[in-house]
Amino acid sequence: MLEQYLPFLGLIVFGNIENLILASQGVVKGADPLKLGLLSIVIVILWLIIGTVGTNVAQQYADIIEFIGGLAIFLLGLQSMVEAIRNR
Repeated sequence: MLEQYLPFLGLIVFGNIENLILASQGVVKGADPLKLGLLSIVIVILWLIIGTVGTNVAQQYADIIEFIGGLAIFLLGLQSMVEAIRNR
């Protein structure tokens, strides 16, 4: 069963790292950590449901999805680093 998720392993790992980066960025900007934590949990659960249901459909597009997701993670991480340097 887990074999079907292997093509998406990079997105799972780096997506979680990006979640942590965005959450820390929200805390630095003064967001309420409790609300931020609850929203993060809700989003992760939604992504889990979407990912579980969509994996069978998206399996044939795994390479494209991995590239687009990786690019999005890279750009969001770069954006948060640039903002962190500017606000230093």
